[in-house]
Amino acid sequence: MEKDRNADARASIDHQPSTINISPGDQTLTASADTPLLDVYAALPPGLYPPFPPVELPGGVGGLVSRGGFGQNFFFGAEVLGVTFRAPSGRIVKAGGRTVKNVQGYDLTRPFVGSFGALGQALEVTLRLRPGLSMRHVAAPGTLAGLPPTSARFMWEESGTVHLMHFGHAAEVERALGALPGAVDVTEHPDLTAHFPDGMGVGAGGPVRDLRFGWVNGGARPEVPALFGKLAARL
Repeated sequence: MEKDRNADARASIDHQPSTINISPGDQTLTASADTPLLDVYAALPPGLYPPFPPVELPGGVGGLVSRGGFGQNFFFGAEVLGVTFRAPSGRIVKAGGRTVKNVQGYDLTRPFVGSFGALGQALEVTLRLRPGLSMRHVAAPGTLAGLPPTSARFMWEESGTVHLMHFGHAAEVERALGALPGAVDVTEHPDLTAHFPDGMGVGAGGPVRDLRFGWVNGGARPEVPALFGKLAARL
């Protein structure tokens, strides 16, 4: 019975037009694509975390999914359970679903993640939430290239400072963050949008990078495979 009550629980924040709906029992979150990332963190119940670090980036949740995440040290695509998007044709496509076991539309959810808009514009996204008893975010001068191996769930570099963030059991968190000696705790969630007034693109020499890309101001994106163009044309 307790499980059923948890599954039916809902926490929602309505901005206009952003909406966040959380199902603690299923450990899932559904948000409109324009929802700011830090609004998601503000809405979460204690002990549940989304598949992105507590930073603000351009484009909200939809932009994050379109770019394939930020700062993650894991396979981000597995954390996106569903996406509703507007295809280039104007058609509204709903792929995936709210619950982890629902695989309807699976073949379109995974290609959409990291497609940089080639398949369309996200309207609503469903993400998996993960539990954790403890969370820390630390930073220290340095570069990702000079960082020893770490199990930290999130890591990124901003203007010569390396950030690590991890959640889980307290001992696990301390082990993961021990790769960054001399680090200090970050207690305020960073807003990185000032680096990207014209949008967040991929390139060299930008102020922010993670394990996948250097992130620069502007709309540059990786070259899209021809297969994506064919898929987009059929939607």
